[in-house]
Amino acid sequence: MESENLHHRPKPLLCPSAQPDMQESRVIGVVGGTPEDPRLGFLDEPQPVRRELLALAGDLHPTEIFRFAAICEESKCSHFDGRNCNLATRIVNILPAVANDLPTCRIRSECRWYGQEGREACLRCPQVITQNFSPSELVVLAATPA
Repeated sequence: MESENLHHRPKPLLCPSAQPDMQESRVIGVVGGTPEDPRLGFLDEPQPVRRELLALAGDLHPTEIFRFAAICEESKCSHFDGRNCNLATRIVNILPAVANDLPTCRIRSECRWYGQEGREACLRCPQVITQNFSPSELVVLAATPA
């Protein structure tokens, strides 16, 4: 009976702006654009985090080059309030949309931001860079926990 219950557990939600060492971390995109206006290019298929892939970042931190998704750490994260990701809420409320259509994304069905904020989170997602050393004032405001 217990093994039956395991099959009916909902899949854990994914954080779309994770760190490479988080549980089940995978690369979902590569950062492009300019330092002033970065944009994420989504991969056709998420890639597992491997030492060889992280080494491609060279002297930079991998989160400057790649965006990672991993199982949301919920209460271990300063953005989680016990029920929702306040980062997702702030991104939707503060940042402008940078896409007119939903970006091609392979984690949408498991994404905490999409599950919580829907389409509006996706339209802003390509501008989110996990490790951004020249963020705009709006990005700083959105990224700062209350």
